[in-house]
Amino acid sequence: GDQRYEIVKRRVLQGKSVPHYAAIEPSGDGLMIVSHKPFTFMQNESDKLEENDDAKVSNEKKDPLYYWQQTEDDVTITVHLPQDITKDDIKICFSPDNICITLKDQPPLMEGKLYSSVDHESCTWIIREDKSLEVSLIKKNEGSRWPELILGDTRGEFIMDSSQCSEIAESLMHLTSEVMNPNPEKENPPCNAQELEECDAFLEDGASLCRFDGNTSKVTHIINLGSNQYLFSVVVNPREMPCFCLRHDVDALLWQPHSDQPENMWEHIATFNALGYVQASKQDKKFMACAPDYSYAALCECLRRVFIYRQPTPLATVLYNRKEGRQVGQVAKQLVATLESNDPILGFQATNERLFVLTTKTLFLIKVNSGN
Repeated sequence: GDQRYEIVKRRVLQGKSVPHYAAIEPSGDGLMIVSHKPFTFMQNESDKLEENDDAKVSNEKKDPLYYWQQTEDDVTITVHLPQDITKDDIKICFSPDNICITLKDQPPLMEGKLYSSVDHESCTWIIREDKSLEVSLIKKNEGSRWPELILGDTRGEFIMDSSQCSEIAESLMHLTSEVMNPNPEKENPPCNAQELEECDAFLEDGASLCRFDGNTSKVTHIINLGSNQYLFSVVVNPREMPCFCLRHDVDALLWQPHSDQPENMWEHIATFNALGYVQASKQDKKFMACAPDYSYAALCECLRRVFIYRQPTPLATVLYNRKEGRQVGQVAKQLVATLESNDPILGFQATNERLFVLTTKTLFLIKVNSGN
């Protein structure tokens, strides 16, 4: 009819990372974003990121100067060498607490105090066939884990080998929640509204959750999510903002934003036991989702396979955990569905009873829970 739609307000947000989550509050009074890099409102549409910011971005994307691994006994450092460097150009000085690596007459490539002492007389180095320098440090304190190689040096990247991954996974298993949707008050949530305050600090070591005021365009709340990795978002209540799911230790916690409750702006509404741990092992995962009633979570790979994780349900028969000698009262089931198609998966949507999976040619419907 005569009704017309028009834009009453237009604001431009700019940032240097794709947001994981972005939602406008139902009232239109604010905006929430989960992202790795900070977003800011442009004062004028003609404003652009400073030119030197592009240089910063390119610097951030540089490859690490060195890679390092460790076992209980030793530390291995790998450095890629320029083509013209020979064995005679390399000079390495080992001491009990320090290391210095120099190429030709250049300033030291690596120099500084090691995290812990080494047996410097047993330390060695070789040039490998792929033109990389490999340095072996023998730990003086066997069995100790080094959180960093050279104190204060962030130019390297730590590589964890598969045996260490399995060791750490084993040590994390006891952290898995056994109670379905445990009381959020007893949790140590990453989003605690009581601890929030107005600030503009944006920590770079992980994603952050920001709330912007729609009128002032200023940040009113900011939370550094740290190691609480963003997993997915889902609409639980159409009248509310979408929920977002974060990894918390081995579990995955679902959070519901409440824009009209400043004291409880993010409420923990569900826990998916061990989902954080399980999804990390799925290297080919493409989409994740959960049912609006939290009865199951699901993820799919790029092709064919869909994994469904049901919440724990009580057991009809007695079951004992032989390792710990205790009775198990409930068990969570994992289901795997293989699609009769090799076409790429393009869409993934979970309802309380069914899971919809869209490929380039077919829409699959997987019945997960029986209807009433």
